[in-house]
Amino acid sequence: MRVYLTGASGFVGSNIVRVFTERDAELIAPGHEDVDLTDAGVVKRSVGATRPEAIVHAAIWNHPAGLLRDRRRAWASYVEATRNVVDAANMVGAHVVLVSTDWVFDGTQAPASETTPPNPINHYGFLKAQSELVVSLRAECGTVARIAGVQGVHWARPRTPRAQDAGFGYFVASLVDALRAGRRFTVWDDCRLNMRATPTLATDAADLIWRALERRATGILHCVGGEHSDRIALARRAVAVFDLDPDLLEVGPPDRGAVGTGGVPFDTRLDAAATADVLGVELPDLDSMLRRLRTELESCWSAT
Repeated sequence: MRVYLTGASGFVGSNIVRVFTERDAELIAPGHEDVDLTDAGVVKRSVGATRPEAIVHAAIWNHPAGLLRDRRRAWASYVEATRNVVDAANMVGAHVVLVSTDWVFDGTQAPASETTPPNPINHYGFLKAQSELVVSLRAECGTVARIAGVQGVHWARPRTPRAQDAGFGYFVASLVDALRAGRRFTVWDDCRLNMRATPTLATDAADLIWRALERRATGILHCVGGEHSDRIALARRAVAVFDLDPDLLEVGPPDRGAVGTGGVPFDTRLDAAATADVLGVELPDLDSMLRRLRTELESCWSAT
């Protein structure tokens, strides 16, 4: 399958590259310096020249403060870019997949199913929800692949240390980095953080997206793990799976400045039963996901 991928150098994109390459996909992965996704003509020319069978749109402007400071650029980077990608996909008859997020929900609707109406409370969630609408209303063959609580290796930057933040992303890697080095790690506990979610291994999410393309599954899919967790329980399960020292784990308030002004959804658990049925899979439990994450992280440690 010939796949055009945006955002290949990002965290999620790098995992899509890894999984799709293992599936022998023919990947076309232009960088931002090659293709400005906010320029409709440039996108159409690039897609028209490569004629992909599928387009996976994983690119984002990953700058929370910038999204609030420059609303015009934020809108262009998310909504207009998605429109340009969808129009180019329609032009060549390609199946287009938008990588979206559990943050399209406000934190009070969990566990949210594929048909639960979005209700974002921050600008990132708003922009993703608007981008989802573009795919749902404009794509001739379109899929929204929501991911959540994404854990894993950033394969484009595998040795870069990770830090705990207001969301779930990178959380386990940041904890493991600290405890392996013998440092204490404080699991943040605060109602202003994303405290409950559906932890997902990034390579698992990429595999579910691949299955969606193989089956030409359209509509909204929840490409996530099979077990919900809160932040504290996830930390304790990770300590056990990684054989780390539980005495180094603490629970406490977040660092000063960790809670931004844009609002963070507290509970973004996703129900993915319908997605599992459509894709013909059994979603992994938390320990299975963590064991595979350990294997991926150890492959990076052994390479250093």
